[in-house]
Amino acid sequence: MVNYSLKLDSVFAALSDPTRRAILSQLAEGESTVKQLAEPFEMSLPAISKHLKVLERAGLLAREIDGRVHHCHLEAEPLREAATWIAHYRRFWDGQLDSLARYLEETADDTPAPTNESEPTPQEDDTP
Repeated sequence: MVNYSLKLDSVFAALSDPTRRAILSQLAEGESTVKQLAEPFEMSLPAISKHLKVLERAGLLAREIDGRVHHCHLEAEPLREAATWIAHYRRFWDGQLDSLARYLEETADDTPAPTNESEPTPQEDDTP
């Protein structure tokens, strides 16, 4: 269980950064080089490389080196594991939302209907 928990920790930590999520979105479209992954961002290649290392440690990215060119591709299995973990708790939220819907339906009949009468605003007041 500890190993599974540590793996999920690294996946969620990697996903916590918007730059890394954007990189994963790019990789979901297909393999890219580090230079291609860096193009949309206003940051240095070393900064992008640090983000890629975080994704690699989380198991979300695999890299193949061809000379000086690094080709990266998405490893989706850790995302499936995270989705499975989240799905386990979805039952709780679905139940809470169902309860809220029932409550709102029950109290909708008790809510007074809005009236068309409006109180005068300070501009409409005729007091001298």
